[in-house]
Amino acid sequence: MTTEQKNNHALILRTNGEFEIIDWPACGDRGHLEILYRATDSRAVDGIDISPTLTMWLNNSAPNADAPVNRSASIFYALHREPHQFYHGTAVFTGGADPQGETRGLTKDEIAALVELHLTLTPVSIPGMRDRRNS
Repeated sequence: MTTEQKNNHALILRTNGEFEIIDWPACGDRGHLEILYRATDSRAVDGIDISPTLTMWLNNSAPNADAPVNRSASIFYALHREPHQFYHGTAVFTGGADPQGETRGLTKDEIAALVELHLTLTPVSIPGMRDRRNS
């Protein structure tokens, strides 16, 4: 399996703490922008390089549209760089850019680390197992 095939995920973090792991097309495939537009509910997104291997995508008009602060997105940024603002709206996390400038996806290990960090830092209610005897 090539590196390109392994980096095929992105993480969506919503302002209410919910998250979703989605498929990310391989570099060179079309569709990256459409995925970002759908996830952020916007036709204008900004990519913020958090590190060489992690990019955060946001609706660039979310702060002006009174979108709620995305606590996890703001914390993820602050863990890597000096914080200078809060980030608003749904955030999508992908890998950094490849040498041609194409946006890479994240590996399963990178996704797992981000989700673990998100769950550690965010007061999210995780449903427990249902007791089938009472259902």
